Amino acid sequence: MLDQLRSEVLEANLEIVRRGLVLYTFGNASGIDRAAGLVVIKPSGVPYETMKPSDMVVTDLNGKIVEGTLRPSSDLGTHLLLYREFPAIGGVVHTHSEYATSWAQSGREIPPFGTTHADYFYGPVPVTEELTDEEIGSDYVLNTGVAIIRRFQNLDPAAVPGVLVRGHAPFAWGKTPGEAAYNAVVLESIARMAYFTVTLNAACGGVSQALLDRHYFRKHGADATYGQAR
Repeated sequence: MLDQLRSEVLEANLEIVRRGLVLYTFGNASGIDRAAGLVVIKPSGVPYETMKPSDMVVTDLNGKIVEGTLRPSSDLGTHLLLYREFPAIGGVVHTHSEYATSWAQSGREIPPFGTTHADYFYGPVPVTEELTDEEIGSDYVLNTGVAIIRRFQNLDPAAVPGVLVRGHAPFAWGKTPGEAAYNAVVLESIARMAYFTVTLNAACGGVSQALLDRHYFRKHGADATYGQAR
């Protein structure tokens, strides 16, 4: 079942390892087949170097296991809520990458300090509110997703393909599992550069709106000029 998507999800998981975003098993990637209403996700706590496509777990959008003998990622509930609330996304990645996690732990959004940021995120990388004691003590994984959805009430998840969960770590997403992994890698790079930027110049105000618009829309606008014509 969903052999192609299983392979794509495995590759997304391996990509975040290759790019240094994951220590041991501290991360997960998933993908969704919208037509079937099924999600494929990494199994919980399984070393990346031993995983095969057949190890990926298939669930429905309510978390019921449809296929697979292993327990799904402990972050499944967050992934599922993002798929339900962000209908345009096809992949989700969660890591504990060093720099993005540092920004999340500090409770600070990442301002658009330069054009590298502007090429991928149309504005700051947002940070969620801190979860309440009640939210932590009840369905913590689901409520992590709820915190993300609250933060995106006035944001476009296509234009801002990632978030910092306060006190926790980053999530990123995309149209496919591969694009979600790509955006997670970009987010970590942006977080690293932003850290050095504020270290060198704490008063840095970031790019102008004109430069943000120029760089974001040349890649993602209706008249994008970056890359080759399709």
